[in-house]
Amino acid sequence: MIKGIAHLAFTVTDMEKALGFYVDGLGFTKAFELADDAGKPWIVYLKVAPGQFIELFYHGIKGPEPTRNQAGYAHLCLEVDDIEAIAQQMADAGIPLDIPVQQGKDLNRQCWVRDPDGNRIEFMEMHPDSPQNRA
Repeated sequence: MIKGIAHLAFTVTDMEKALGFYVDGLGFTKAFELADDAGKPWIVYLKVAPGQFIELFYHGIKGPEPTRNQAGYAHLCLEVDDIEAIAQQMADAGIPLDIPVQQGKDLNRQCWVRDPDGNRIEFMEMHPDSPQNRA
């Protein structure tokens, strides 16, 4: 069962300007950051409300997010109760998983699909010890 929107992700061309807009301008809180496998800055998480975030990806950094070299929309994330049940629901509906169920760097379990226009949608089951739950 889908619980709500967990985050919306954008790739930004200038992180400092983006943080000025979202944090200074809109009043969101910088919650935490994640580094890539090489230890380089990868994602900045902004807390919108409890359990709701905006992810800001650094433009031009290579990694698992294929749209990161383009500025703008990256993906929509829907929080779910049971990642395995959602994966099965997608299979039953004939919707192929773009990325199968796996654990992310933030400890949350996730899987991915694409809508008919190719937009990426992440389903995420929150881990109790994830940085999102600690933020």
